[in-house]
Amino acid sequence: MPKKAKPAGSGKEEGPVPCKQMKVEAAGGPSALNFDSPSSLFESLISPIKTETFFKEFWEQKPLLIQRDDPALATYYGSLFKLTDLKSLCSRGMYYGRDVNVCRCVNGKKKVLNKDGKAHFLQLRKDFDQKRATIQFHQPQRFKDELWRIQEKLECYFGSLVGSNVYITPAGSQGLPPHYDDVEVFILQLEGEKHWRLYHPTVPLAREYSVEAEERIGRPVHEFMLKPGDLLYFPRGTIHQADTPAGLAHSTHVTISTYQNNSWGDFLLDTISGLVFDTAKEDVELRTGIPRQLLLQVESTTVATRRLSGFLRTLADRLEGTKELLSSDMKKDFIMHRLPPYSAGDGAELSTPGGKLPRLDSVVRLQFKDHIVLTVLPDQDQSDEAQEKMVYIYHSLKNSRETHMMGNEEETEFHGLRFPLSHLDALKQIWNSPAISVKDLKLTTDEEKESLVLSLWTECLIQVV
Repeated sequence: MPKKAKPAGSGKEEGPVPCKQMKVEAAGGPSALNFDSPSSLFESLISPIKTETFFKEFWEQKPLLIQRDDPALATYYGSLFKLTDLKSLCSRGMYYGRDVNVCRCVNGKKKVLNKDGKAHFLQLRKDFDQKRATIQFHQPQRFKDELWRIQEKLECYFGSLVGSNVYITPAGSQGLPPHYDDVEVFILQLEGEKHWRLYHPTVPLAREYSVEAEERIGRPVHEFMLKPGDLLYFPRGTIHQADTPAGLAHSTHVTISTYQNNSWGDFLLDTISGLVFDTAKEDVELRTGIPRQLLLQVESTTVATRRLSGFLRTLADRLEGTKELLSSDMKKDFIMHRLPPYSAGDGAELSTPGGKLPRLDSVVRLQFKDHIVLTVLPDQDQSDEAQEKMVYIYHSLKNSRETHMMGNEEETEFHGLRFPLSHLDALKQIWNSPAISVKDLKLTTDEEKESLVLSLWTECLIQVV
């Protein structure tokens, strides 16, 4: 049947749009999504809306509701996560707080009903049935392969971390009070139906989560029911609440979220330190001391404000003439914490180099390009005074799926390589070419050329063609 899409709550449907023919994946059975590339995955996720239309009219601007009468898609969505999946998951050792929350909205406030320690399916089911509590499962992509597959592709598409939470709510109940989030949200309805209300944001494109009181938010601007196979998008800051109406079966939906702390403001903070560092090497004015007792002043002095304004203009002028932006943390944080490439097998291709060993007469090409970041940073192993720039290559091939988006900073390590700045042009050749001969790399000696490609091959980043 044709699919119909409309801005959330507009009441006006666009004309019927033919269904896009999706590829059937042999490895994982029939799929309603197209996994050929990150862009094709996103295009099929929001079908029949075109990606150009989505980013021009909806992204960071207003909600989008896509209601579909598509039994095949509803079946596929239903396979992503079910209430009954909790039984097998609990047998693997799930813990309250870390993996699962049990909660209910009571008088406009969130009431947490968690127990201590391990979560047992029978207890979850008891709270679900008797206390009409919502079960929230954190980051199910750690255990559900198809969600891993979807979110890994979306991280490639957005260039930003993509997390998810599953919410299972019994009939006649609501899990969370009205609130807004600091992430862009895509909601996929998996089981049953859910009643949604959206409100105008009090803080557009919010940078933090916040609960809002009913009397403050007014009347909903959009109100609708989500059914299996439907998709809802809304920007960060959108106030929302959802409940499962009485008399219906339970509702299950997955919230897929992205773009947390991924704004121009965040990028400016991330790059400004490197820009100041480089400029101070050449501009003695930036190296002169601040006035005595400046740090003891209650208010900024006119002299200090004027001086800082001048320095900012100097930095802006320098920025206009540079092509190298030094990202101090954002690139590294993204690549360290994202999902590894989806693998239907044992993942050996991500940790053990395969194929022929690269030689001087070999032709090589980059693989897993969407999972690699090439950046220039000051040498991390030298003191500030002696720091020279180095080329760093970070990749996510060996990242842990099991800790994705769980905040395990002490367990997180980065994987990658470091090269002298003289290797940058050769690395750019490899990055920008479909395939390249090793002997054509822009390095001084043949030994350097062979050493470079061997290092990349050992990390499974290139292959011989």
